[in-house]
Parts: sequence; C-alpha cells; structure tokens
Amino acid sequence: MAKATNITWHDAATTKEERRAQNGHGSVALWFTGLSGSGKSTIANAVSHELFRQGINEYVLDGDNIRHGLNKDLGFSEADRNENIRRIGEVAKLFVDSGKIVTTAFISPFRSDRDSVRNMFEEGEFIEVFIDCPLEECERRDPKQLYVKARRGEIKDFTGIDSPYEAPGNPEITVRSDQYSVEEAVQQILTYLREQNII
Repeated sequence: MAKATNITWHDAATTKEERRAQNGHGSVALWFTGLSGSGKSTIANAVSHELFRQGINEYVLDGDNIRHGLNKDLGFSEADRNENIRRIGEVAKLFVDSGKIVTTAFISPFRSDRDSVRNMFEEGEFIEVFIDCPLEECERRDPKQLYVKARRGEIKDFTGIDSPYEAPGNPEITVRSDQYSVEEAVQQILTYLREQNII
C-alpha cells in the first residue's frame, strides 16, 4: 500500500496544556503490561473507575476490545503484534493530547515495542505499569482458559508458552498482583500519580 505524501500537520487551536488546565489535572498514558492472567485489565479498569469517581477525565483501552474493532485485521505474528502496539500507542497519544488519563491494558510482550511507544510521548507522559505475576500463578488463574489451549497446542505463539515475554527493565510502577489485592494495587498507582502531581 502506497503511503500518503501530500499531507500537512495542522496545529490545534486548543493546546494540550489548555485542556489540562481546564480539567484541573495532568494527562498521561498508564501503560499496563504483563502476562495474560496477571490482572492487567482488572487493575487498569479499577484505576480508571476510581479516577472517574474522583471526577478525573479518563478512558480505558483494552487489548481484547481493541482487537474487536481498530485492530481486528491483525493476528498474533510478531509483525502483527508490533503493529498492534504501534496503533495503540498512537491512539493513547491522542487521548493524552486531549487532556485525559488513558489506561492501556496490553500484554505488549516486546520491550522494543514498548520503548517505541514511550518515544512517541513527551517526558513524563508515558508511565509503564508492570503487573508482575509469576507464570505459574497466571496459569493457575487462566480466566479465559488460554493457557490450557496453548499447552494443548490449540493456540500458537502464545506469550509465556511458545512466545517470549520481555519484562520491563525499569518501569515507573511495578505491582506484584500475586501479593496485593486489586484495591491495594489501585492505591499504589494513585499514590504514584499524586506524587508526580498528575492528579
């Protein structure tokens, strides 16, 4: 497919800083990463709900939901996973520009993809949240029975089984979801946002 060349960037009449000032809080991407079954979506949604309850403009981008629409044309090959994360990064950036706190819940297994997304944002706007949970515990939970299917060979290139997961080297936040409740995890993340004067 040929790339568009006759395009020009148009600056918005309202700036990101003006939107933040009107909202009364900062705007960032909370990028949740971790194995399937680690609790990414559950914690991301709980964080967003608490932000909403506090009157903060927020939105959740969930991996499965995005693959029902925007990324329904992508599979799970390494190239498609790369493109999946690139698109989500661009969408998350739009939310940050709009003055919202966006939580994204994606396995995003490759460190290079997450670093590429980080580079789309200004300093401090991309907050990597590593939901750290041992593979054994994720398999025990297996809420969607995906590990069972992967172990039977019914799902190929499944992260943690026959496709690697590269844990973050230096995430802004690490949550051990096998050691803390969802409520405790939410408070850890909100504490970080307060310490950084985002909320």
